[in-house]
Amino acid sequence: MKLITEEWLSRAKDDLDVAKEILDMEHLTNMVAFHSQQAMEKTLKALVEEFEIGFVKTHNLEMLLGTVEKEVDLNLNLSLIKRLDEVYISARYPGDLGLLPSGKPLIQDAKELYEFANDIHAKIKKLLEEFANTP
Repeated sequence: MKLITEEWLSRAKDDLDVAKEILDMEHLTNMVAFHSQQAMEKTLKALVEEFEIGFVKTHNLEMLLGTVEKEVDLNLNLSLIKRLDEVYISARYPGDLGLLPSGKPLIQDAKELYEFANDIHAKIKKLLEEFANTP
């Protein structure tokens, strides 16, 4: 596995670790969602690097997923990808529209987004390790 790929995965894991630490803090559900989105973004960018897809300058997970799925079929839950996309900016800054259509995520929603991002990170890391070990 390329060093840059490992760096992206490591940074994604950092975001997951932060989200896990604050997972049960109801007032920080927006930050759990934000760090889950960031972890997913960085995990997908690890695939971009490993498969030399080119530089993809976007934070949009749906777009990133479309880019990497040309190389590897991930079969991810598009509904959860879209929910993570909804929280990217709104989790960090107050706004008139709120974080999600229903406002700040409930703790169950934040946990679901975290678990999804964590599972996908593990799945993609394993896939990349297997790819790197293939002759």
